[in-house]
Formats: sequence, C-alpha cells, structure tokens
Amino acid sequence: MTTAESAVRYHDGTAVVDLPAQIDSTAEQALNDAYAAAAAHGSKTVLLNFAGVDFLSSTGIALIVGILARARKDGRKITASGLSAHYKEIFEITRLADFMTIFADENAALKGEGPK
Repeated sequence: MTTAESAVRYHDGTAVVDLPAQIDSTAEQALNDAYAAAAAHGSKTVLLNFAGVDFLSSTGIALIVGILARARKDGRKITASGLSAHYKEIFEITRLADFMTIFADENAALKGEGPK
C-alpha cells in the first residue's frame, strides 16, 4: 500500500489542491497536510481539484466531509472542480454538493463562473 500525495498551488488567495488519483484510506495524511498548508498560507478558499481522481471510496468521501467540517470551523470556503459525471452525481446524492460549489473545471472555479 502506498501513501497518496496531494500538491497545493496558490492562485489569487485560493489554495488549489490537486488530489491524488485514489482517495481512500491511503489519502488521509495527504488531504490533512494539504488542508494544513492552505490554512497556514492564509487561503480563505480551498479548491479541491478532482481532475486526476480515478477512484473515490466511501472512506474518501468521509475524508472530504472531515475537510468540510474543518473548513467550516475555520471560516474557509471549500469548492470543487473536475468531478466526473459519476462522482458529481455521488456528491449530489450524498448532499456533499450542498456544502460546496462544484465547478466544471479549475479555470471556471478560479474565475468564479457559475457551477456546472
């Protein structure tokens, strides 16, 4: 079992987190580290970039819920981009979509263009 990694980039006050290909129990440390880096940088918005995600388990969804809870407590906004149609539907069914704005892609999210 390998440990997942997330990259964090910054764009005009937004921390863009490039998520690992697999978001499951192996991604916990990567997600927590990425959120901590965004918080330390002072970013008020954290964009979760799902463009490279191939697999999202129920444990991965729980990790995303944990990030949402931390962000809410810290006064940060969480947005998402690059979700496949399948995962976008899962976010809607599980009501995760109620707690974050979902954009078609990173460019739309960074421009603040309407959700897709």
